[in-house]
Amino acid sequence: MLNAWEVATMVAVVAGVVGFFVVLRGSAFPAHAIPNGAFAGAAGANLIGVNPLVGLGAFSLLAALGIGTLGRRSRPDVATALALVLMLALGAAFLSQSTQYEPQIYSLLFGEILGVSTSQLLPVAVLGGVCVIMVGVLFRPLLLASVAPEIAVSKGIRLRVVDSAFLLVVACATTMTVPVVGALLIFTLMIGPPAAARSFTSRPGVAMALSVGIALLTVWCAVASGYLWNWPVGFFVGTYSAGVYGVGRLYAARHLARRRHVLHVVAAG
Repeated sequence: MLNAWEVATMVAVVAGVVGFFVVLRGSAFPAHAIPNGAFAGAAGANLIGVNPLVGLGAFSLLAALGIGTLGRRSRPDVATALALVLMLALGAAFLSQSTQYEPQIYSLLFGEILGVSTSQLLPVAVLGGVCVIMVGVLFRPLLLASVAPEIAVSKGIRLRVVDSAFLLVVACATTMTVPVVGALLIFTLMIGPPAAARSFTSRPGVAMALSVGIALLTVWCAVASGYLWNWPVGFFVGTYSAGVYGVGRLYAARHLARRRHVLHVVAAG
C-alpha cells in the first residue's frame, strides 16, 4: 500500500502537469493513441523476455515521432488514427502469442497500482522528473504556441519543433505511467483533472497547479476506495475524474450566467 500511495502521487503530478497542455492544445486523441502504442511495446517486450519498460519507451517514442511526422504531411487526426490502429494491431498480435494472455491484457490496459514493487519506484520517479523538467523548459513557448500560434511564429518559435517536443513529453509520461495505471487510465488522468481545472480558472499557472491538485485527490481517493470496497482502482479513477469534471462544468456555467446577469444589469441601468 505504501508503494501504491507513492507511485500514485508521482503519476498524478505528471498527469496533471502534462495533461494541462493536452487539454489546452486539444491533443486528447494523440494522448489516447500514444499509450496504446506503449501497450503494444510492453506486450512485445514481454513476449521476447525483455523488461516491459524498454518496450514501453521504444513504442511510445515511435508513436510520438510517427504522429508528429505524418501529421505534418497529412491531417493530424488521420495520422493519429493510423498510428493508433497500427499499434493496437501489433499489441493484439503480440498478446496472442503470449501464454499470459488475460493477465497481461488486464495489467497493460488497466494497470496494477496495488501490485507495484519497490524496484519500480525509482524508474517511475526518474521518468516523472524528466517529464516535469521538460514541461518547465518548454512552458513559455509551448503555452504561446498553444493559445496564439501566429504570435508564436512572429516571435521566432518553430511550431513543428514545439509540437514534436510536446509529443515526446507525452511519450515519456506514458512510459512511466502505463505499468502503474494502464494505457486506458492514464488517458483518464490526463484529461479529467486538467479539464476540470480549466473550468475553474483561465490563469495558466493556477490552472496547472489546480490540475495537479485534482489529479492527486483523484488517485488518493481511488486507492483508498479500492482498498475499502475491494473494487478495481481504475473504476474509481474514471468515476472520480468524470465527477470532478462535471462539477467544474457546473461551476463554469454558473459563473458565466452570473457574469451575463451583471452585464445585463449594468446595461439596463
